[in-house]
Amino acid sequence: MPFNCIFLTGGVVSSLGKGLTAAALALLLERQNLKVAMLKLDPYLNVDPGTMNPYEHGEVYVTDDGVETDLDLGHYHRFSSVHLSKYSTATSGQIYARVIKKEREGRYLGSTVQVVPHITNEIIEVILECAQESQPDVLIVEIGGTVGDIESLPFLEAIRQFRYDHAENCCSIHMTYVPYLKAAGEVKTKPTQHSVQSLRGIGIIPDAILCRSESPLPEEVKKKISLFCNVPHNAVFNVIDVEHSIYEMPLMLSKEKISTWITEKLSLNTQQKDLQDWEDLVSRLRQPLPNKVRIGLVGKYVQHKDAYRSVFEAITHAALSLNCSAEILPLDPENPHIYKVLEQCDGCLVPGGFGVRGWEGKIAVAQMCREQGIPYFGICLGMQVLVVEYARHVLHLENANSTEMDISTPTPVVCLMDGQDSLSATGGTMRLGAYPCILTSGTKTYQNYQSSEIKERHRHRYEVNSHYIPQLQKHGLKIVGHSPDGKLCEIVEVANHPWMIGVQFHPEFLSKLTAPHPLFIGFIEAAILHSRNTTYA
Repeated sequence: MPFNCIFLTGGVVSSLGKGLTAAALALLLERQNLKVAMLKLDPYLNVDPGTMNPYEHGEVYVTDDGVETDLDLGHYHRFSSVHLSKYSTATSGQIYARVIKKEREGRYLGSTVQVVPHITNEIIEVILECAQESQPDVLIVEIGGTVGDIESLPFLEAIRQFRYDHAENCCSIHMTYVPYLKAAGEVKTKPTQHSVQSLRGIGIIPDAILCRSESPLPEEVKKKISLFCNVPHNAVFNVIDVEHSIYEMPLMLSKEKISTWITEKLSLNTQQKDLQDWEDLVSRLRQPLPNKVRIGLVGKYVQHKDAYRSVFEAITHAALSLNCSAEILPLDPENPHIYKVLEQCDGCLVPGGFGVRGWEGKIAVAQMCREQGIPYFGICLGMQVLVVEYARHVLHLENANSTEMDISTPTPVVCLMDGQDSLSATGGTMRLGAYPCILTSGTKTYQNYQSSEIKERHRHRYEVNSHYIPQLQKHGLKIVGHSPDGKLCEIVEVANHPWMIGVQFHPEFLSKLTAPHPLFIGFIEAAILHSRNTTYA
């Protein structure tokens, strides 16, 4: 087998941070001059998370090729340089759909189609396809869910078979939670022991155990886990809850020397590079910075940070690059007291979303930002909010609305894109993936990008109605970015405002700690100026 495979499973509880761990491992392996690919296997039966409730699943991360994926792929992107695509994700829904399609085509030659071998073979095929597409030195495969869940069994069986056929090129890392019982005054290893027993019962003997805990585990606890789980002592690793930032994770894993263990286990030839640049960034995140801004984040799901995970991280990236800390204030658009909080903000961001709930509250927020000169950044739906507010209160089109919110509105300044009205399915039918955009020179957006053409990722089915664009531009709403054919409005700016920009795409998906997105930098710069009560030119 021309590549090596690391399988990352989780036990005891969900939400252990396997995605962050996988992303951090990718960074460490890349720093050893290895080419890394990543694959997330999700056991749920949905074809993708595109139609799932953000409260249950968090944000939907979109790749360049237009695949709606798990938020963990966002972590993969932010920590590493791994290329992510349709080959980087698979769900039970997709696996079963592939098998059923083959059965209907007669490709199983009359066999009784079963979980073993047909579903498991298809999972193995997905792993091989990912490796074939990326040609990596190391493929990291994260298995979603928790060992013991019935949904995970086909994936674990597929991994068992894969390891059996390619033992020398595979290693299995099992991540568990080691709780601290305050009443007993000690940490408990029994949940980890039972989780490993469950995994061994399936036929997978983990090569290493990664223990998550609230505080560092004593050596005697590691030795106990080693003994009872039949894993070498030097293969029991520990990560604790991060104190300041998720970006501490690679440094923690590096201190545990897990990447060294992996390269020795898989007999990889490596060239070690230091993490000094990463250490410097994390050190700055830990320290007080000379500037501080308060950013209001207005959305339906703001109490659940994972619903806007990439937005939170992109703000952090941009702020750090400007020697600034950003306090993000979650603002519910249905809260009648939102405006009192907004008055204390140095900037306001309205992210993407769907549905009428909170719509009018967001429009009121946009109006307040426009009238009081508060920097405003509208993303996807947030741009549509900006346009509708402007049409209502500057053009005095009182009934202006989006047809998503009012299908019978007499003034549809935002409407369905051509071809969308004929679609009956909801999942995977939006305008998805990376598309080029042409920028107008001499604008704030152009100043931020320093380029006349960009490419950004989209996830929408509504657009600014081209019929109203001449009126909007006449009254000071500038269309500063459009599709190459000129038919789609992609970016708007409000003239005579410090910084009020709306974009139809999702710039947060491209931001990294090491490469903040230019629009987020521009937004935070405007917020810093606002915080200093600077008069704009």
